[in-house]
Amino acid sequence: MSRDDLPYPETGLLLTHFLTVADVARSRAFYADVLGGEVVLAENPCIVKLANGWIIMNPGGGPTPDKPDVTLRPPTDPNTVSSFLNIRVADIGECHRQWSAKGAEFLTPPLDRKAELRCYLRDPDGYLIEVGQATGMQQGVFADPPAGNN
Repeated sequence: MSRDDLPYPETGLLLTHFLTVADVARSRAFYADVLGGEVVLAENPCIVKLANGWIIMNPGGGPTPDKPDVTLRPPTDPNTVSSFLNIRVADIGECHRQWSAKGAEFLTPPLDRKAELRCYLRDPDGYLIEVGQATGMQQGVFADPPAGNN
């Protein structure tokens, strides 16, 4: 493992995504084997380099001195989401085929949303992941307003 494999910027900042997971080994396998990431640290915390970003995973737990009133836990209701991982790909059809063949279960096939083609899947803990390919956006066609905001 080289320093370049780990999310440590020499200057400025970089963005990582932290997930509280129920089973580190299961989640590590999903992000590495299904989505094609590279495990750069197996545990404490688990770090998977995924394209030009990193997924950091640890089990949940109670408060710590730096977050005294916060408890971490995986999602409990798959139908209520406040944030999700958004992965942009060059060829969503190929991505959908490859990841499905490796066991990913998508909610729907890729759908044309005018600005983009997109679909969603869940990781082993139920985290929602959007996979999208810009199409109309490249010609100035952008997304419709969110549902209920017409």
